[in-house]
Amino acid sequence: MTVESTAARKTTRRSSGTKRTASASATAKKSRASEPELVQLLTPEGERVQHPEYDIDLSADELRGLYRDMVLTRRFDAEATSLQRQGELGLWASLLGQEAAQIGSGRALRDDDYVFPTYREHGVAWCRGVDPTNLLGMFRGVNHGGWDPNSNNFHLYTIVIGSQTLHATGYAMGVAKDGADSAVIAYFGDGASSQGDVAESFTFSAVYNAPVVFFCQNNQWAISEPTEKQTRVPLYQRAQGYGFPGVRVDGNDVLACLAVTRSALERARRGEGPTLVEAFTYRMGAHTTSDDPTKYRADEEREAWEAKDPILRLKAYLEREGHADEAFFEALEAESEALGKRVREGVRSMPDPDHMAIFENVYADGHALVDEERAQFAAYQASFAEEGN
Repeated sequence: MTVESTAARKTTRRSSGTKRTASASATAKKSRASEPELVQLLTPEGERVQHPEYDIDLSADELRGLYRDMVLTRRFDAEATSLQRQGELGLWASLLGQEAAQIGSGRALRDDDYVFPTYREHGVAWCRGVDPTNLLGMFRGVNHGGWDPNSNNFHLYTIVIGSQTLHATGYAMGVAKDGADSAVIAYFGDGASSQGDVAESFTFSAVYNAPVVFFCQNNQWAISEPTEKQTRVPLYQRAQGYGFPGVRVDGNDVLACLAVTRSALERARRGEGPTLVEAFTYRMGAHTTSDDPTKYRADEEREAWEAKDPILRLKAYLEREGHADEAFFEALEAESEALGKRVREGVRSMPDPDHMAIFENVYADGHALVDEERAQFAAYQASFAEEGN
């Protein structure tokens, strides 16, 4: 091989490498340019910023109220996690890290709006006036919910992934037929966005112009499955294919979540149809207490999101603007401890359900197999009393 041909091959390889580098650079620039806009009104450092479409003007009392909501919700959630670890609850789904998304959206609701939650919306339940202790009955196994949905316009928790979006859409269609000006909101996670029920909900709500807001808390992990393995585009962009708007909001910014959700609800009440809100946040803890997130995600990822903590950023803003003093924070700390104690005592004092009630209302009339199973279970229960004697 000649020197000239060798040099030519080297030149060709360098040229090819340059093209690949340029192509990769162009792709990176395109990727950065196509990154979704994140509606944000409060930076992770607690600095107030403006947004041309979504802005909000709150009093010092209202800001302190949002902070109180998040602190007490986190305290309740921590107590529930401890109770599960102590064997008082069968399971618990923590909202740690998602307080801003839930409190912000929850406080955007009017009393006559209706909420369809999943099983993690403890902060929204707080905003709707549901007693925290009542949330724990199902997880302790003593009831099927513990509250009347019509008393607070807050439906019972839904364990089946994504099904509540269909319930919300149907309810919203009914609201529209009744001529009411209230709105409906359906909560679901990034994992549920892959369910067919959610796709059907989007279709029906768009076609029938239903007054519903789909609020997706994208905490980036559907148990152990990351979002990038579920979708090729940001979740909020899916709304475009169904013919209604979608918006991504900083899910750790309680002010932005309040402003965006309020705007979407007002749009629904005006008869302009559904909106998809993607609250971009992070699940700081496990999916549930039966999960171990250390097996599928890095500590560095969690640490990065700890710097975006929703409670700390609002506290920084309150202190910077002089909206809250040390006495306020100390009083709130005492209130949170009292809440934890009340919840703990309430759970431990819950009466056990009637063991035989499971056989009631299975069939409208008597059934031989159920009667046989009831007798067997009764004998099994009686055996424990005999052993005690």
